[in-house]
Amino acid sequence: MKDVSDESILAKEVTFDEFSRIDFRIGKVVEAQLVPGTKKLVKLQIDIGGQVKQSLAGLGDQYKPEDLKSRLVVVVTNLKPRQIFGLTSEVMLLAALDGQTVTLLQPDKTVATGSKVT
Repeated sequence: MKDVSDESILAKEVTFDEFSRIDFRIGKVVEAQLVPGTKKLVKLQIDIGGQVKQSLAGLGDQYKPEDLKSRLVVVVTNLKPRQIFGLTSEVMLLAALDGQTVTLLQPDKTVATGSKVT
């Protein structure tokens, strides 16, 4: 296990104002499918409170698309959209990385989609 107190593995410091500009929300996966021609890229449709946004995530080796459907997840909603394999990714899912294991961050209780994460 890595010692996270080792500053060499921590990201560069940001100000509170910089951090507060990031919009974290609870989303609900309404659809998930593997992107054809890829081994692990999953295209997800995520409801973030009445608005559905698309995300592309390299989760196919960790999660089956059908197991992601209806899951509550934490997403960043205000990143500039990116093109990946010709598809647009509008929101980013948050996950923990432990070696080769990726674990999605999710609330421990049921909350409304679109709820702000503070």
